[in-house]
Amino acid sequence: MIKVAVAEDNSLLAKSIEEKLGFFPEQIRYKFRGINGKDLIQKLEQDSNIDVILMDIQMPEMNGIEATEIVSRKFPHIKVIMLTVLDDENHIFKAIQAGANGYILKDEPPKRLLDGIQEILKGGAPMSAGIALKAMKLLRNPLTDTEEFDASEKADLTAREIDVLEQLCKGFEYKQIAEFLNISPATVRKHIENIYQKLQVHNKVEAIQKATKQRLV
Repeated sequence: MIKVAVAEDNSLLAKSIEEKLGFFPEQIRYKFRGINGKDLIQKLEQDSNIDVILMDIQMPEMNGIEATEIVSRKFPHIKVIMLTVLDDENHIFKAIQAGANGYILKDEPPKRLLDGIQEILKGGAPMSAGIALKAMKLLRNPLTDTEEFDASEKADLTAREIDVLEQLCKGFEYKQIAEFLNISPATVRKHIENIYQKLQVHNKVEAIQKATKQRLV
């Protein structure tokens, strides 16, 4: 039985992950969830009998990359898989530097998540297909530091557009964002149209990548 913990600040997404793990009751034992990196570390100090952690990146108080660095230092027997919507080279690079053993996107189906967990315990390094390609790119052209950008190019988003963008980065759909922010789906759609226009992007993935690079979220 593989013992798994989750680090995820969003309750709905955490529930979704738990449900995916629940497809495999004979292989996976879900132990606990940390609502952020700090909470996870505190819980590990009470119970470190964990095989694998599924780690989100964007969390308050302590993000997933900071938490991964602590886990790899204090609990080296635990394997860490980054489970995130962020697929840009900068986050991949930082996660690997921090000691992450795998990097899987949140939209992967349950079987792929199980395969990744099993693979990591056999010494592998599970990665979503697109992540693996970017990891190869990093090996060929390593980042010497976080990619910088011209501050004059930073998009001028409103506070509400930032709110919407943050929820978009967490993997929420329009209806979920509307419910969370207590606005209509049509308003969310309009905000996202404005965000795409200001960031000069055409889809959610490009928006997340550019927002991360410009440190908007």
